[in-house]
Amino acid sequence: MDKDKRELGQHISRQYDQDLEDLRSRVLSMGGLVEQQLADAISAVVGNDTRLARQVVDRDYQVNALEVALDEQCSHILARRQPAAGDLRLIIAVIKTITDLERIGDQAERVARNAIELSEMERPRDKLVVRHMGELARKLLHDSLDAFARMDVDLAHEVTKRDLEIDREYEAFVRQLITYMMEDPRSIRWTLAFLWSARALERIGDHSKNICEYLIYMALGKDIRHTDPQQRAQELKGD
Repeated sequence: MDKDKRELGQHISRQYDQDLEDLRSRVLSMGGLVEQQLADAISAVVGNDTRLARQVVDRDYQVNALEVALDEQCSHILARRQPAAGDLRLIIAVIKTITDLERIGDQAERVARNAIELSEMERPRDKLVVRHMGELARKLLHDSLDAFARMDVDLAHEVTKRDLEIDREYEAFVRQLITYMMEDPRSIRWTLAFLWSARALERIGDHSKNICEYLIYMALGKDIRHTDPQQRAQELKGD
């Protein structure tokens, strides 16, 4: 990890160094916008705030525009600089990361749209569960971006393990919602709205884990996707 950091400052061209640092900075700016989108979407559900929900929906185009701009920036660096080793892994990680950030933005928009739908129903329940899942998802996203900013492999590894927590919460919530639908068919509409919100939050956890896996690849050159936690820990300790 330290070696890669030094490499960023050892290029013959100072402009190349600046290009790479600017790229990382813009990824984090996109991450900050996506994180705010998620926080606002959760607040809209819990607070029955349709105005805030519509703001989230309307701002989604900004996330999409950032993905396009960053993808073009990566293409220019690849064409002009022909990066190798750690620099090439950085570009690959960034391209994959911005894709996941854009998808997190889409999921936040989905939660916001569900907030608008729930606001039209009488006394929908279980907003506290959505808030709890939302906080888990937001913390995973925040920590994945923090790990990216500091190139912190240990934090990235921790986030990949914590994704299991939100998966368990989602599974428990789904069972609870199914019980509601079986007991009272009139609850199906609002139950489905909650179900899609919970599914979106669970997917956000998956995308946050992906970002950390890209960081580990960027820092260590190891692809730990599709490995079980024990094998993953052994691989990370290998060096």
